[in-house]
Amino acid sequence: MPSAMKIAIVDDEKDMRQSISQWLALSGYDTEAFPSAEEALKSLGADYPGIVVTDIRMPGMDGMQFLKKLMGADSSLPVIMITGHGDVPMAVEAMRIGAFDFLEKPFNPDRMTELAKKATNARRMTLDSRALRKELSDGGQLMKKLIGTSQAMERLKEDILDLGQADGHVLIEGETGTGKTLVAHALHAVGARAGKKFVSVSCAAFEEDALIKRLFGPMQPDDNQLPAVEEARGGTLVLEDIESLSEAAQARLLTHINQDGTPPETRIVAISNMQDEGRTCEDALRPDLFYRLASLRITLPPLRQRGEDILTLFTRFSDQFADDYGCDAPQVSAQEATQLLQSLLPDNVRQLFNVAERAVLQSRRGSGTIASLLISDHQDMQPVMTTEGKPLKEYVEAFERMLIDNTMRRHKGSIAAVMDELCLPRRTLNEKMAKYGLQRSDYL
Repeated sequence: MPSAMKIAIVDDEKDMRQSISQWLALSGYDTEAFPSAEEALKSLGADYPGIVVTDIRMPGMDGMQFLKKLMGADSSLPVIMITGHGDVPMAVEAMRIGAFDFLEKPFNPDRMTELAKKATNARRMTLDSRALRKELSDGGQLMKKLIGTSQAMERLKEDILDLGQADGHVLIEGETGTGKTLVAHALHAVGARAGKKFVSVSCAAFEEDALIKRLFGPMQPDDNQLPAVEEARGGTLVLEDIESLSEAAQARLLTHINQDGTPPETRIVAISNMQDEGRTCEDALRPDLFYRLASLRITLPPLRQRGEDILTLFTRFSDQFADDYGCDAPQVSAQEATQLLQSLLPDNVRQLFNVAERAVLQSRRGSGTIASLLISDHQDMQPVMTTEGKPLKEYVEAFERMLIDNTMRRHKGSIAAVMDELCLPRRTLNEKMAKYGLQRSDYL
């Protein structure tokens, strides 16, 4: 059954409005009907969460005028036009203006449902894309995605805020799965270029000639795309896997950077994975290009250096998957918390994310342990893969923080319920929440 996308039905004939509404409602859609285009325009905004079905011939504002108004407000809004006999040329003109499709009376109701399904799917994709773009342009929201209160993460957040305001090019380094692409988005979102273009190109995804063409052109007339350096002009150009650039591509990029002037019109954020191979980006790039790109640098901390963030992330991820799968998140024991803190996760946050999903799935089945999941990722290793030793105090504090965090989430911020379950006096609970940076407002 379709999810809650609306369908606005606009027709001056009451019987037609009702019959279309009833049919689409039986197909699972949320419908609303309007007797005129003027009435409909009062409710249909630029981000209307659905589609429009409208007759062409109506008194007052007709369907063609109505379509032009809708396209002026939101050119991506799917509009299905209903035409009478002989109105097909008008319907073709409506398609040219921007209509999604048209139905000629008398029409097959199944055809109406088929078109509604296609149109609502298209609308859902458009709205999801807009929401994502908005989220990726919102510095505050992006910074919230950088979860963790460890010293390493606090330093990273400070670096992003500082470097986001600078003009120089940036090199982001770090192991696989540490969130380098997210940091690139955050740098763009918190800086002066936040409202401008953000273009990302994976240098490892193209052969040499294709990459040079994608970055610098010339593009073919039917490509419908500008070269990346033109597309990103005035904004941010992210080059992932920068170490994959050939010598020829490096030379072209250096020439482009030299032409850009100081401060650069377009900021380049280069992302390198060379740390995974025991080498550095400096080893792979010509020195003059490297020093241009690395005028500002950010190195992301691996998960093993983030202490209690591991448990915070695991809790967030498992809660998220529990919601997705409609079950309770697994409860982490003290032993499992210690194993998570000690485990080597080569793919870092990405791997922890996968472990959390598998933990939720096996918990739903009522079998398995977190330890078994950690071992299955490292068949050639011993059951406990420890990193460098940590004081007992750190393990105790990490588990205590996770326990309070989980309990607050479960009780939706009810201090009384948390005090009762953990047998803590209010003053002690308040002190511990302050110590671990936990705020009641986050759980309400």
